[in-house]
Amino acid sequence: MNSIRCSKRTATLLCVVVLLAFAGTASAFSVSAEGVPSESAVDEEVTVTYTIDDPFTDAPDEWTLTGETELQNISWTVTVLRAGNQVSQETYGSQSFEQGLNIGNNGDQVRVELTGTTPAVGNYTYEPAQSYQVATLSRVTGNNEAEFRNDTAHHYTEESRAARQAIDDAQLAIDEAGGNEDAQALVQSAISSYENGNFQNAQDLAGQAQGVAEQAQQSAQTQRTLLMVGGALVVLLLLAGGGYYVYTQMSGDDYSKL
Repeated sequence: MNSIRCSKRTATLLCVVVLLAFAGTASAFSVSAEGVPSESAVDEEVTVTYTIDDPFTDAPDEWTLTGETELQNISWTVTVLRAGNQVSQETYGSQSFEQGLNIGNNGDQVRVELTGTTPAVGNYTYEPAQSYQVATLSRVTGNNEAEFRNDTAHHYTEESRAARQAIDDAQLAIDEAGGNEDAQALVQSAISSYENGNFQNAQDLAGQAQGVAEQAQQSAQTQRTLLMVGGALVVLLLLAGGGYYVYTQMSGDDYSKL
C-alpha cells in the first residue's frame, strides 16, 4: 500500500516537473537570420533571410514592421505564414519598407528575404573598418519604435583589401619585433594613405614598415646570439683557467716532493 502511495506521489512530481519545463520553453517573440555577411566586396550580391517567430507574443496585437538597408538594387520579400502555410506575400523595391501586421489576419511567423548589391565605400577608415548597414528591422506601434535587429558588414574593393592586409602584416611584424618606432611611423603613414584612398602608396609604406621591423628583429636576434656565444666563451675560458690553475698546483706539489 505504501509503495502505491509513493508511486502516485512520484508520478505527480514528474507531471509538475514536465509542466514547469514546458512553461520555461514557451514561445516568445524572436528573430533569427541566415546569410548575414561579415564583409563583402563592392557590387557583390548579398542575400539575407530574417525569420520572426511568434510576432504577437510579448508584443502588441497590431504593429508595423519596418526595414532599412544601404544595399543597392533592392528587393525585399515579406512572407507571412501560419503553421508553415503562406498567408500573404509582399515585395518592395526601395531601401526601406513598412508593412502592417495584425494578430487577427496574420500568422505565427514572418519571413523577410532581402537581396541587394554591396554599396560603394564613401569613407575609408582603418580602425574601425568602414562598414555599411546590411539591414535594420524595427517594430513600430504608434509613436514607439523598437529596433530588434541591426546588422552591419565591412565592405571593400580589391585594392583597399590588399592595402589593409599589407598594413596588418606590417603591424604583426612590428609586434613580433617587440616594437620599432621607425616602422610604426611608416605604418601610421600607410594608414593615412589608406584612409585617403591612396592604396598603392599605403601598400608601399606598409611594405617598408614590415621590412624595417623584420630587419630590426633579425638584428636583435643576431645580437642575442652573439651575446650567448660571448657568454659561452667566457665560461669556457673560466673553466680552462680554473683547470690550468689546478694543474699547476698539482704539478708544484709533485715537484716539491721530489
